[in-house]
Amino acid sequence: MTGLRGGRRRRRAGVPRVLLGMLVGALLADDAALADTCQPLERRAPEARSQRPALPGQTRACGVVSPAPFEVVVVASGLDEAWAVEPLPDGDFLVSEKPGRLRLVRADGSLEAPLAGLPVVDARGQGGLLDVALSPAFGADRLVYWSYVEPRAGGNGTSVARGVLDAAGNRLTGVEVVFRAGPAHDGHKHFGSRLAFAPDGMLHVTLGERADRALRAQAQRLDSHLGKTVRLAPDGSAPADNPFVSRRGARAEIWTLGHRNVQAVAVDASGRLWGVEHGTSGGDELNLLEAGTNYGWPLVAYGEEYIGLPIRGARTDRAGYRQPVYYWDPVIAPSGAEFYTGTAFPAWRGNLFVGSLKDRLLVRLVLDADRVVGEEHLLGALGQRVRDVRQGPDGLLYVVTDGADGALLALRPARK
Repeated sequence: MTGLRGGRRRRRAGVPRVLLGMLVGALLADDAALADTCQPLERRAPEARSQRPALPGQTRACGVVSPAPFEVVVVASGLDEAWAVEPLPDGDFLVSEKPGRLRLVRADGSLEAPLAGLPVVDARGQGGLLDVALSPAFGADRLVYWSYVEPRAGGNGTSVARGVLDAAGNRLTGVEVVFRAGPAHDGHKHFGSRLAFAPDGMLHVTLGERADRALRAQAQRLDSHLGKTVRLAPDGSAPADNPFVSRRGARAEIWTLGHRNVQAVAVDASGRLWGVEHGTSGGDELNLLEAGTNYGWPLVAYGEEYIGLPIRGARTDRAGYRQPVYYWDPVIAPSGAEFYTGTAFPAWRGNLFVGSLKDRLLVRLVLDADRVVGEEHLLGALGQRVRDVRQGPDGLLYVVTDGADGALLALRPARK
């Protein structure tokens, strides 16, 4: 059973106070008893009906039952288009709001005034203030990194800045932009924008191909950041061991290419980077992001255009391009991801959690040898768009929901 209990702040209309025994999705198999004969969780008709997976288990994994009873607690409500949550070591949280605000949320749920010192953002469409991440040495340097859509000559683009969070949690000082994705474009979609520090201290940033069909081909071009993930040193420079750093004409920051719009990224217990990508209808993808690898967009893709036509020039499989580990058809519209490594839910260790905007869920994936073997849909009874999910220092999972009256939620072990 799951339960939803109110935090100290007054509840708003967007999030119900009590959720009793309402796990969403078919609960078909226990994690400990996954079998080849189990039924897939996804029962709806596919959006791209003529397409078939290239690998066994690449889509429609077995439905599983959560072996970890939990309840959901509202930590804070009244958030305006929250995009990311980053737990702080002292139990507080940083939450970004798309219109351009970065807020400190206290452990007791109280909201502080927006932090001073942030640059101006272009919040049209899918733009705005997006992800936030702490420096790996935050305890010593107090550095906070954030991604945002920066107004520029010729339009806008995804940028990454950093600044020092003052002791009171009121202001960011010493703010500097450490990376600007190029080229700029006058548009309002597909900015990507998730941040993840790897165990080697390098910062990975995901970047969309800006959506317009005329720009799709840039996802395959090494002279463009669009449709890529990039790997940066903490100061924004390109590490000397990046895969294309010596390639003439290539952007030295590029780590992987051939992406549409990656809005979820997570590092597993082995230090490997995984991305979850918005596809077209029937083509959301989970990928293991390895140096120098081409993931195909727009030449290789599952799904079809939103208007129901095939993706021009695309196939689901071509030699030389990496297949997704897993894909969703119908799509979930992924946003935010986290591998669980904590002690509060031992049964969840190694599971990947992914937010879903379209289906308004938290997706739990069970992996075995880099293959998805089970899928569960959680939090569906809330009816909220899940924008981000992060693990806190206390081993709990924290979720922010999207919308004009969003909430910061905590998943904690159910009280007996």
